[in-house]
Amino acid sequence: MSRLIRMDHTGHTTLAEWTADDAEAVDAAVAAFRAELDQGYFGMVSTGEGHAEQVRDLPVDAELVIMRLPISGG
Repeated sequence: MSRLIRMDHTGHTTLAEWTADDAEAVDAAVAAFRAELDQGYFGMVSTGEGHAEQVRDLPVDAELVIMRLPISGG
């Protein structure tokens, strides 16, 4: 089962769970992913230990997609 989570003040919040063969759950996950993008979050997917890449579309085959806000500072 794949999960979409948002990193937040509680640690993380699960936004959606799906399997690739459940079209209704995938549609709900895509909608949740887009809603997070609209609020300024970035989607991140691990590409190996210690590495991740930003995604602009929900990769339905990913095990875990993390939404996070950009790092601020100077």
